[in-house]
Amino acid sequence: MKILRAHTSDAQTIYGALQPDATTLRIEGDIFGTFTVTSEIVSLDKLLAPVPPAVVFGIGLNYRQHAAECGREAPAHPVLFMKAPNAIQNPGDPILLPRHLRSDKVDYECELAVVIGKRCRNVSPKDALDHVLGYTCLNDISARDWQMEWGGGQWCRAKTFDTFAPLGPWLVTPDELPDPNDLTIRTILNGDIVQESSTRDMIFDVRSLISFLSGSTTLLPGTIIATGTPQGVGMARKPPLWLRDGDQITVQIQGIGDLTNPVEDEPL
Repeated sequence: MKILRAHTSDAQTIYGALQPDATTLRIEGDIFGTFTVTSEIVSLDKLLAPVPPAVVFGIGLNYRQHAAECGREAPAHPVLFMKAPNAIQNPGDPILLPRHLRSDKVDYECELAVVIGKRCRNVSPKDALDHVLGYTCLNDISARDWQMEWGGGQWCRAKTFDTFAPLGPWLVTPDELPDPNDLTIRTILNGDIVQESSTRDMIFDVRSLISFLSGSTTLLPGTIIATGTPQGVGMARKPPLWLRDGDQITVQIQGIGDLTNPVEDEPL
């Protein structure tokens, strides 16, 4: 099932089930609990990020070829950072390049995002996928100057500006994606493919990440796990490739779809 969140033409915010004929049926109930897909077709006005997140966990250096292009060894444990909920952006809405607290080195990172559906703690890798509500696309936008030069050794400032986590276009439930570590993933910038890989290249697979993050830690429903990006990021290119006002960027994942956002300067 594809679960979306949207504004309807009559100004409601709803969850819906996207159908093969591109219509949407209203969902009643709690998507993190008990819900029903009704027979009511709803008219959508605007897609929203598929869930309002409880928290966003990001994983760094989790693709072998990306670690190599950064000149880093594969980490012994997942490299963890966090993005604040304010960073979430809807499909189709702009990524804003910071101009008040300025960055001129804003980068893209296509990522498979995992949305936790059930409260869990100390989950084994074997049982980890039982706690997943669905999968979606995330663009882990990163201000590399704040990450590498001015961040004091931590990444949160660089990765948690407003709009720095576009999410969507919808959730795909695990029954439709039984193996999240066998998906083609790419980034398309202004019509050109700039990242292309497979989630098979992850150093720590989705099961391992859920187990690690839930270790002695309660993961709440709505927790988003951004599972890392493959090779091809802008900072590793020669010359570097930074996002600019007027760009359009798409994260595309096999079995999920396309998440597309324009890029604009932050209004001052």
